Amino acid sequence: MANVDRREFLKLVGAGSVGVGAGYLLAESIKHPVEHLIPYSVPPEEFSPGIATWYNSVCGMCPAGCGISVRTREGRAKKIEGNPAHPVNQGRLCALGQAGLQTLYNPDRITAPMLLQGKRGNDAFVETTWKEGLANVSGRLGVPGVATVVLSQGVRGQLANLLELFTAELGSAELLHYDFAHPHTLYAANERLFGQQQLPYYDIANTRYLMSFGADFLNNWLSPVHHSLGFGHSRQGGDAQRLRFVQIEPKMSISGAAADEWVAARPGSEGVLALGIAHQILAGGRYSGSDADDWTAALADYSPELVAEQSGVAAATIVRLADEFAQAKPALAIGGGSAANNSNGTDTLVAVTALNYLVGNIGQAGGLIFNPDPVTGPSASSRRANYEVMRDLAEAAQQGVVDVLIVNNTNPLFTLPTAAGFKEALASIPLIVSLSSFMDETTAMADVILPSHTYLESWGDDVPQPGVGFSVAAVSQPVVAPLYNTRSTGDILLGLASNLGFRDAIPWTTMEECIKDGWREIHARGEPGSGDFDSFWHDVLQSGVWGEDVRQQQDATVSKEVIDNIGVAAPEFAGDVGDYPFVLHPFMSTSMYDGRGANLPWMQELPDPITSVVYGSWLEMNPATADKMGLQDGDLVQVASMQGSVEVPVVIFPAIMPDVVAMPIGQGHESLGRYARNRGANPIQILAPVTDPVSGALATGATRVSVVATGRRAPAVKTGGESRQLGRDIVRFTSTTSDATEHSAKLNSIPISVEPA
Repeated sequence: MANVDRREFLKLVGAGSVGVGAGYLLAESIKHPVEHLIPYSVPPEEFSPGIATWYNSVCGMCPAGCGISVRTREGRAKKIEGNPAHPVNQGRLCALGQAGLQTLYNPDRITAPMLLQGKRGNDAFVETTWKEGLANVSGRLGVPGVATVVLSQGVRGQLANLLELFTAELGSAELLHYDFAHPHTLYAANERLFGQQQLPYYDIANTRYLMSFGADFLNNWLSPVHHSLGFGHSRQGGDAQRLRFVQIEPKMSISGAAADEWVAARPGSEGVLALGIAHQILAGGRYSGSDADDWTAALADYSPELVAEQSGVAAATIVRLADEFAQAKPALAIGGGSAANNSNGTDTLVAVTALNYLVGNIGQAGGLIFNPDPVTGPSASSRRANYEVMRDLAEAAQQGVVDVLIVNNTNPLFTLPTAAGFKEALASIPLIVSLSSFMDETTAMADVILPSHTYLESWGDDVPQPGVGFSVAAVSQPVVAPLYNTRSTGDILLGLASNLGFRDAIPWTTMEECIKDGWREIHARGEPGSGDFDSFWHDVLQSGVWGEDVRQQQDATVSKEVIDNIGVAAPEFAGDVGDYPFVLHPFMSTSMYDGRGANLPWMQELPDPITSVVYGSWLEMNPATADKMGLQDGDLVQVASMQGSVEVPVVIFPAIMPDVVAMPIGQGHESLGRYARNRGANPIQILAPVTDPVSGALATGATRVSVVATGRRAPAVKTGGESRQLGRDIVRFTSTTSDATEHSAKLNSIPISVEPA
């Protein structure tokens, strides 16, 4: 197989060209100098004291699929860095990825198979052997007619294929992949507009005008490390070359804080605003496609004046943004986060994505580029469980339809609202089996625990999504020997399959064999006579990544039916505005993601980049609203919806709309270990069961809440400095009076209160 150097490999990222070529492998290994350190007094015999070894693998802390290089010494993992050869993260790594070591060495890991001896939920587990644990489960699965559900975190590659085979052999079984943060509405929008069942590549690195509708791409949207790299690249050069970035959302995100312009829009109005911009592009004669008349007719009701009334964004601003976006070459519009999480989320993202079509950036560098089909595990996308599917599962379980539930490293009891009834559903299932590494809320309800390795101890492979515009895959290899009596998820499934007599369909004895068999098919895609498989496999493990210059055709057409029916439904909010005057904006924090980082001390101690809060939860509120309610920073309030309530301290935050309050997701665990338990509050619990009807996704931004002072104070722990100026005259005030203490400052029409020195 033809080898290329790293520079040639990485320059393909975002190139945007279309073509088919021979496969290639980046065989350049990562070379680090030998390091010497005085070792501990009695090192293991099989290791050379003081010599560091690096292993290339894949990060398992979030779905982005970044490549990692793990530094080990004396058989112990010491440091995780990004793999410079991997095109997704190119040597960089986020804080959550760096904290993977604390997953491996966490003192609260489940260290051996466990059987429940008492009542569910009472932590009455006793240790058992793997033989007994597997026999306990396979004995139940082997009974004819047993209705089984396999509920896994989103996985890709050969593990996804193995789950398919295992579930199919069970017969009366259903396979679901569930992740709280999966972008169901974005998938649905791309399928409706372009007929694509996978996400495109957003080439931020090469664009010159980026308009983001709620997508916090520098924090947690899709592939944040890759997007951060692209953003940094696009901000280089002089004014003529430098990216202009506009962020549109009701509450300033981390990405919004980095924007050239931050525009506040009412929750749920982002799609209408996108159609208003599209209307102006058509009205200005900046689109000349053959379907221009169809678009003009479809967007007739979205004039800047009408859109301004609905969104709260001035008509002049809408016209200016449309003109800037249409004139910039290339320009890119992306959507997610707050814009995607309303009851009209799919409509909104269709409108946002359509802007790319109207400015002609489909398949162009700096635009939207369709990804090729994944080289392995393509079936996983059809198994994605949205909120409606999970709600139906809960209802089926409560009706006694589900006999066995196998849960693989996903925690729906924490990431689903109380209204979903999942706790009651679990109580109705006769046998629950968990493959988790930690005693999270869902695992605590299990009858049998077959604990899995961490990703640093396991064999696996991955095809990153949304990818980088061409075929990429990577192998995840163990970097240390297993610390405890655990097994990889794949090996657990293979053990069950062996007990159940599935050897004809599932012939492997180890997950390593399964992975290698799958990669033999990838090897066969290469040039004839390019080398034997063993050499190829060695090179894959050494470099940590494989790529192929195969791209999808970039011809994009939008049907007349789609154009004629384009529009954005009015957002729905659960709760009467009189009783619940605020729209709750739950957002994923940098450190906790969807809650999986709460058991890692490094993540608990990592300050929120915007508020600098550590350890706990908080409620962000506009200063004008807080002043009207007589609230101050640190006042403890009760945040209540129709579904329940939580108590959190107030953090005054100027860059949020006055009728919106925001809470981070990730805290509020009842389980998951000593570092996560009983810390902060979980806003997901009080969300209303409102969904986007197209994608079936939970509309996390569709819940109204009330905020009531408790009369107590519990100031959030912050690492930030003093917010007052202390006489240094750092902040200049604009004032409508001659008295500087009676200042009036505004940011995009949002009242901001600044305390005078």
